[in-house]
Amino acid sequence: MKLVRTGRERGIATVRMDSQTNRNALSARLVAELRETLARYGEDDTVRAVVLTHTGNTFCAGADLGAPPDPEAFVALMREIVTLPKPVVARVDGHVRAGGLGLLAACDISVAGPASTFALTESRLGLAPAVISLPLLPRTDPRAAARYYLTGERFDATEAARISLITLAADDVDKALTPVLDGLRRASPQGLAASKELVTATVRESFDQYAEDLIARSAALFASAEAREGMTALLERRDPAWVL
Repeated sequence: MKLVRTGRERGIATVRMDSQTNRNALSARLVAELRETLARYGEDDTVRAVVLTHTGNTFCAGADLGAPPDPEAFVALMREIVTLPKPVVARVDGHVRAGGLGLLAACDISVAGPASTFALTESRLGLAPAVISLPLLPRTDPRAAARYYLTGERFDATEAARISLITLAADDVDKALTPVLDGLRRASPQGLAASKELVTATVRESFDQYAEDLIARSAALFASAEAREGMTALLERRDPAWVL
């Protein structure tokens, strides 16, 4: 069964993560299906923009610890979103954790509803938000990034918008997206592609300069003893040994 469901309406393609058994966690399979689907829409002249969304109450729970993607593959997925010649719009009305924030930050426009919560939980597992820093740090308020990278605290959509993690917090996500999608439908394909190149320049530079180093850091952290303890504690629903 496919983990990604698709649809389209008046030039807007919808890509819906549908892996509810693991709360849309980023498994190797989900990452591969997302990348393949986005690449296909990137080459489709009938598609003006892509909406990335989810089923269930979680947009993305982060990496699937049971079947994690290769760091290079996840970086390639985020780069696909950033470099796609079509705008990618995130529609979020659920929880976003860890690697899911990387997907969100890679998108061009994002709207989150009142059920949305966010957290960078890596430090609590003996890890760090390594590869997701590629789109996150260029777009997010640096003081807020320092706080949430270090503490792993949970925050809501209003705070996510304040720190520029998302574009807009809304009580009604679909109502808030209506003028956005109408605006994209009125824009020319060439105009959208050229405008996206301008607004993603800093993020693309981040990938070019730091991707290789951060992939290596991510792999080293995942292989460490502290990370094994952190992930084991998570699966066993207990505090890791270092908690005071």
